[in-house]
Amino acid sequence: MRIRTGRRAGRTAAMILAACLAASLPSMAAPGAAAATAKGPAAAPRSWAATAAELDRVIQRTATDAGVPGVIVGVWKPGQPRYVRAFGIADKSDCAPMRAGLNMRIGSETKTFTVTALLQLVDRGRVGLDDPISAYVPGVPDGRHITLRQLAEMRSGLFPYSKDTGFQHLLTTQPHRQWAPRELLRIAFGHANQFPPGARFDYSNTNTVLLGLVVERVTHRPLRDVIRDLITRPSGLDHTFLPKAAEFPLPHAHGYTDFTPDGTVADATDFNPSWGWAAGAMISDLDDLRSWAVNVATGGLLTRQTQAERLDAKPTGAPGDFYGLGIDVNHGWIGHAGSLPGYQSLTIYLPAMRATLVILLNTDIPSRGENPSTVLGRAITQVISPGNVYGDASDQS
Repeated sequence: MRIRTGRRAGRTAAMILAACLAASLPSMAAPGAAAATAKGPAAAPRSWAATAAELDRVIQRTATDAGVPGVIVGVWKPGQPRYVRAFGIADKSDCAPMRAGLNMRIGSETKTFTVTALLQLVDRGRVGLDDPISAYVPGVPDGRHITLRQLAEMRSGLFPYSKDTGFQHLLTTQPHRQWAPRELLRIAFGHANQFPPGARFDYSNTNTVLLGLVVERVTHRPLRDVIRDLITRPSGLDHTFLPKAAEFPLPHAHGYTDFTPDGTVADATDFNPSWGWAAGAMISDLDDLRSWAVNVATGGLLTRQTQAERLDAKPTGAPGDFYGLGIDVNHGWIGHAGSLPGYQSLTIYLPAMRATLVILLNTDIPSRGENPSTVLGRAITQVISPGNVYGDASDQS
């Protein structure tokens, strides 16, 4: 099929998207949908049915305002029916609706898996959190003074390779390129360290790529195999894995990004996420992430002492936000967000309510300067946990 170009093509694409969204609206919040996840219409308490209906309205309105093509949302709270919905479209080309069982790219949620693998090696006595990275990976600037702990808590001072302008140019112009971890590190190490180790927080994919190499060095096995054998297989996460390249099992949603040379929106479904590797390349689905949210927040695969160290989170500089060892604590919610071209995600657990929230989106295009996953996370938690609003800049103390 010939691809249209120019303003006419843009108007046509917008018309097609509008038609897709309009066609999907009846299934997004159909009458009686609030009780559909219980055993029958009368099984859900009236209060929860009202909450579910409010979530339907809030999510649909927020996603529309943020320009999100499609979103999958799951909310689980003890004593209440589960709330699982899919809104909008998974593929603009044929108006295929978003469905709850689709595979999705989860971006930086990968960090929770890589750091969990590292912490399991800590529990086995194979590595120490205060070991210098130079003991495992040569050539790291100031590597004798940067510890594995500082890498995991984003306080190493190493330059984030993803902020390098040359790398960004290659990523937009060669989105299908296969990247090796050492290539990424060469880009990072071409810049001076930003501050002395431990001085402050700075989110950097360079840190987690290095930790992925530590796991491989100690186990003498590929990181993807270690994650499978130590984490996903024992946890029953059958749809979660670290791909070698751009493989993406069906069924999956198409992802849309404006991270392109000219800023136009592109289908990023087949972009190669190898540039994220240990920091951002993994794939999962809603059910797996629901289980992982509880597991990673409560330390299901770690000793109590190591989990306590993981959750010893320090301020990031954003109100109400703290970062531990490969994990975020935001206004009481424990977990991680993820973003890469075409996809965003948020998987979090609130111990005070034993509540779980998972959000999966098929776009990374900002909404008024914010990640759409943050916008949706805030809107949803305003309904389900008004005392713990994710991403809320107000003082919650």
